[in-house]
Amino acid sequence: METATNTLLLHCRPGFEAEVCAEIGDQAARVGVPGYAKSKAGTACAEFVCTEPGGAQRLMEAVSFSSLIFVRQWARGTWVELPERDRIGVLLDQLAEAPVFSGLWLEVMDTNDGKELSTFCRKFEGPLRRALEKAGRLKDDGHGPRLLLTFRSGREAFVGVADADNSALWPMGIPRLKFPRQAPSRSTLKLEEAWHHFIPRDQWDARLAPAMTAVDLGAAPGGWTWQLVNRHMRVTAVDNGPMNEELMDSGLVDHQRVDGFAFRPRRPVDWMVCDIVEKPARNAALLETWIGEGLCREAVVNLKLPMKQRYAEVKRLLERIADGLDARGVRASIACKQLYHDREEVTCHLRRL
Repeated sequence: METATNTLLLHCRPGFEAEVCAEIGDQAARVGVPGYAKSKAGTACAEFVCTEPGGAQRLMEAVSFSSLIFVRQWARGTWVELPERDRIGVLLDQLAEAPVFSGLWLEVMDTNDGKELSTFCRKFEGPLRRALEKAGRLKDDGHGPRLLLTFRSGREAFVGVADADNSALWPMGIPRLKFPRQAPSRSTLKLEEAWHHFIPRDQWDARLAPAMTAVDLGAAPGGWTWQLVNRHMRVTAVDNGPMNEELMDSGLVDHQRVDGFAFRPRRPVDWMVCDIVEKPARNAALLETWIGEGLCREAVVNLKLPMKQRYAEVKRLLERIADGLDARGVRASIACKQLYHDREEVTCHLRRL
């Protein structure tokens, strides 16, 4: 299969296809893999066609998936036509020379057409899984590459491969998070998803521990504060607007009615989080200040995106943060992702080292 696997399929949020093309083209140039990106607006995906044999595999091996900002999921592979009466037979033939896969995910694009295909995928997955296991092509043991089938219709699928430890944590890169009814706003899911994405699950008890201290800038009505309180942290909620009464009754929240950009804690805290709607350069500078001055140990801050050149702007801001911390002599990890629950924004996570 590897000889025909020279295209990358990249999932994204609808409307951000151009950003994915710019980002993967930038990464390919950085690691010396020639090719070209292509996309169609509103399709929630893009492709990168490598022009040298083995280019797609080399690109995926040279680039860490977690470093990609606008890409939700990726796989190297090829599009395959599927006759209605023998889809499984065609797929088995296509995979005859492939390695044994450690898992199987059936995926669709994050579009209305994709949502309609989800029912087909659920019905098709069981028979396909049994056929792959019988043919010796699938063994769910956690070793080896994962088989990712992305359906554009019931008669066409991208037969792709990705390493489980260098691809999305969830099918299509979309976490299945349930909105907690007690939370004051749906924005609470942004912070929960950020923790899933940026913090390994086995580190939550140490890095999101009870009795830690946190500051939520632009907190009202308390969607992000709720996540912190749910982890039994003591939170300073900074916002001129009103906070949710049940959160205030928890006894863990100190509401400060002041400007989030002017607020500074009396002593360093474990976490600073911020979802203030402001120009991205201003939020990026705030993030650099809090980490650079040691006001917090870790931070999650959303950067609202401009209408154009969004990848270029995010890249510039991340470089500015890195340069600013270097100038201060501060070592920190910097990560950025457009999460599923983000809209016209990206989420940044910084941690002092």
